Amino acid sequence: MAGKRSAGLMLYRRAGGGIEVLVGHMGGPFFAGRDAGAWSVPKGEYDPGEEPEAAARREFQEELGVAPPEGTLVPLGEIVQRGGKTVTVWAVEADLDPADAVPGTFTMEWPRGSGTVREFPEMDRFAWLSPQAAAALLVQGQQAFLERLVAYVDG
Repeated sequence: MAGKRSAGLMLYRRAGGGIEVLVGHMGGPFFAGRDAGAWSVPKGEYDPGEEPEAAARREFQEELGVAPPEGTLVPLGEIVQRGGKTVTVWAVEADLDPADAVPGTFTMEWPRGSGTVREFPEMDRFAWLSPQAAAALLVQGQQAFLERLVAYVDG
């Protein structure tokens, strides 16, 4: 995974005197029945010739099946995940009904070695959560994006 790059958009909205962020539960058999560490910012890999911001918008569309929202993009920087992948994320203030999401899919052999290829959603559910609640569920490396967003919103 070393050298791979990924980009995404983290939506946030103001709610109850604070903010909420939109996160998605990763689909497929590896994350079924798991919550802690199984949620992510909508994001995906991109090739060296593609601009990260364009990739973030494309991946948002692919993962949620809805157009990325208009609005000012707030750069939240990069993190390097444990496996070596570099992830770049922007925040954008917007509201979206998770019920409108129509997640993209991927295929894989499942169970492994069975010869059966199955289709799974990239993300199987989405939720608006407080930064504290999201931190308990997000992939550990992505928690830094929450901290950066909260610092930005708090001014």
